[in-house]
Amino acid sequence: MYRWVEHTGELELEIVAADEAGVFDEATAAFRELVEHEPAAPPAAIEVELAAADRASLLAEWLSELVFRAETERFVPVRVAALDLTENAIRATVHGRTGDPPHLVKAVTYHRLEFEARDGNWEAHVVFDV
Repeated sequence: MYRWVEHTGELELEIVAADEAGVFDEATAAFRELVEHEPAAPPAAIEVELAAADRASLLAEWLSELVFRAETERFVPVRVAALDLTENAIRATVHGRTGDPPHLVKAVTYHRLEFEARDGNWEAHVVFDV
């Protein structure tokens, strides 16, 4: 489950998932909702391989990569097909479509960035500069 919270000049994404991989799935679904404003065209897939110091930073890097691919390759993610999550890295295949996503996100910030276990779930917060 995810929810967008609007602030002046930024959007905050709040995510709750049953497991850590689910946080990345929900983050991808939320980003798709943000950039998919018209039916996208041909199917596409991308391979993503990232490393970071911790899970919160890895989530920020994940979303930054999706922003980058949307802007440079017109890639709109639809679903994470394969996800290999290790302590400090993620490797995934993301299926999506090419389209014309808006250049809405300037950056994924580390402001109020969180990724932690809470009450039997995993919760994350990410702020986008828009």
